[in-house]
Amino acid sequence: MDLEVLKKKISTFRGDGGRVKITDDVLMMEILTAWEQWKGPMKDFYRTIGVSQKGMASIIGRAKKLRREGHFPVEDFKEIKIEQVLASGDNSGLCRIELNWEGKQTIRFALVEQLIEFLKATGGFGATSADKKVA
Repeated sequence: MDLEVLKKKISTFRGDGGRVKITDDVLMMEILTAWEQWKGPMKDFYRTIGVSQKGMASIIGRAKKLRREGHFPVEDFKEIKIEQVLASGDNSGLCRIELNWEGKQTIRFALVEQLIEFLKATGGFGATSADKKVA
């Protein structure tokens, strides 16, 4: 979501004293999603959407609680099936690739084609060039 649109949505919940009191659960989830996807300093995020860190802390906390309680649908799970390549005694033709996926998992690929197929199937989200390493 565009942060300018999010800023305008938040401004509709601003009171007379300038305080933000969000009662819309969907908007809280949009804020949480934008907050989780933000790559820069959090100070810049708060400045971009026009809310102080103190004001946003309670909103994000309530959104996390709502998500834990199941008020929002969970992202769909995408199963990826990769064929296992059995290498005979000669491994010289195989390229070993390790992918650090979102800093949580290490996924190994024997062939470049498998890596490309995996990235196409997942949309390549979570992987940066710094996370990829060829062994």
